[in-house]
Amino acid sequence: MKTTGYKAARSAIAAAAIALGAFALPANAQTTQSVEQFYKGRQIDLIIYTANNSAYDLYGRLLIAHMGRFIPGNPTFVPKNMVGAGGLTASRYLYTVAPKDGSVIGTVGRGLAFDPILGRNELGLDFLKFNWIGSMNRESTVALAWNEPRVKVKTFEDLQKMELLVPGTGAGADSELIPVALNFLAGTKFKIVKGYKNTGSAAMAVEGGELEGIAYWSWSALRSSHMHWITDNKIHMLFHTGDRVHPEIPQVRLIRDLVTEPTKKAALDFILAREILGRPFLAPPDVPADRVKALRDAFDATLKDKEFLIDAERRRVEINLVTGAEVDKILKTSAAAPKAVIDAVKEALGQ
Repeated sequence: MKTTGYKAARSAIAAAAIALGAFALPANAQTTQSVEQFYKGRQIDLIIYTANNSAYDLYGRLLIAHMGRFIPGNPTFVPKNMVGAGGLTASRYLYTVAPKDGSVIGTVGRGLAFDPILGRNELGLDFLKFNWIGSMNRESTVALAWNEPRVKVKTFEDLQKMELLVPGTGAGADSELIPVALNFLAGTKFKIVKGYKNTGSAAMAVEGGELEGIAYWSWSALRSSHMHWITDNKIHMLFHTGDRVHPEIPQVRLIRDLVTEPTKKAALDFILAREILGRPFLAPPDVPADRVKALRDAFDATLKDKEFLIDAERRRVEINLVTGAEVDKILKTSAAAPKAVIDAVKEALGQ
């Protein structure tokens, strides 16, 4: 991101703080209330870094429709969308402005926590200091080629020999970063055609013959919006990016298994670690430990709850619990990656 984006983020953060009417409490303002006493009759703000009806918004609103039942005191939740600077506005607000008492949580882009490890951190955020509550989904994205004679690529091995025209949906977007990284690390030949608004418009371009496939589309989004592509045999799924065999598509190969050179494999694992954080939720730094535990326990219980899972299925939302402890471990492992791996990641991403 350019420096101007960070300056814009700072201005937006200040405005957002005023609009929300939330200001940080000093450390000595914390009380000795029990968790139940604190949350009884209280409202918890959920800060969502994307606009209404986005995937992150959908996950967030689903969560808070149920999570209050599992927190002592049964607080209510209010969603508040805070869009700006690719998620930095919301992240900075949660880090520096939001009350650090457990009354505000947020959901931010899964890739943001890795930027400081790669040296991109003008706003000075230390994502390891956030209290990670967990993730609602362990994302897997798929690479696919359209199943028509005009498209020659049918397999991963074909993709190492022939170009596949795929969409880019914005500078810095995963749809452009990940294919470039895969070309470097896995020897693929994705050719990115830029200028598409989103994956939905790109899907129309694939159907219309402008593109030949899509390099990076979450399985949960594909299954919810274009399941007919699969049932009607309209695509070849070349690989997926998950860290384990996906139970719904066990026949699709893992790209992590197709890269064998040790440093490149470690770099690929670093880049794709963000997907294990698929739909992450966090609380500001310095929230009292008992309230963090209550939020984590409630999050875990919610994602295992029968009523919640029925609601998720009705909304066609994929759920795979990643605990807050797992998120902590992933980020700490990534932060401790050897210099050779970080250098390979930067080269793969064109930095």
